[in-house]
Amino acid sequence: MTNLSVNINKIATLRNARGGNTPCVEQVAVDCEAFGADGITIHPRPDERHIRRSDVMTLRPLVKTEFNIEGYPSEDFINMVLLVKPTQVTLVPDGPGQLTSNHGWDVEPNMEFLTQVVDRFKEAGIRTSIFVGTDVENVKRAALTGTDRIELYTGPYAEGYKHDPEASIAPYVAAAQAARNAGMGVNAGHDLSLENLKFFKERIPFLMEVSIGHQLVCDALYMGLEATIKAYKDCIK
Repeated sequence: MTNLSVNINKIATLRNARGGNTPCVEQVAVDCEAFGADGITIHPRPDERHIRRSDVMTLRPLVKTEFNIEGYPSEDFINMVLLVKPTQVTLVPDGPGQLTSNHGWDVEPNMEFLTQVVDRFKEAGIRTSIFVGTDVENVKRAALTGTDRIELYTGPYAEGYKHDPEASIAPYVAAAQAARNAGMGVNAGHDLSLENLKFFKERIPFLMEVSIGHQLVCDALYMGLEATIKAYKDCIK
């Protein structure tokens, strides 16, 4: 089964644009779960332009499904995650001012660092996932850190799908199979949509989780949140 984790960063972006607490991030998380989401993803960035550190603390006792926190593993981030103890932490190589996660880790030059971070989280009983591209050798190196899973950056797939679905999916199938052969689970995220998600799942049937935020929230503006979550779940049945 493939789980759908709803990234609620964009809800926080909308709230922060006006001030106050509308829309309420906590209520949206609870509603997403009620509507069928298998998990909630957040990415608290240093500038708090969407999810704030205070949100992390208030969301933790409310989320009853899987709670996934993404972020660059600075010491401040690590300490927050160890305090909150989510189900999963996804390590991304984003710089402090980066708009969105648009590339994965180059594992080899960061091997010692990533291994130490993974060890700290695993000692605390937190599942780890490393955000990577589709280079098979890089995926194999990720396994050497001891991480439980990788998350494939699917931006290039989403762009290529519009022109040649088979060519765009091929490197992802190879990378996912390499991860599986190395004993890691496979997650995926970035620009997955109702248009391209079903095809991705069909080609990688052992896909464990997709994390979707921006496109899902955009669809919800027209379809409503409950109907949108159901539509995304239908894509990964």
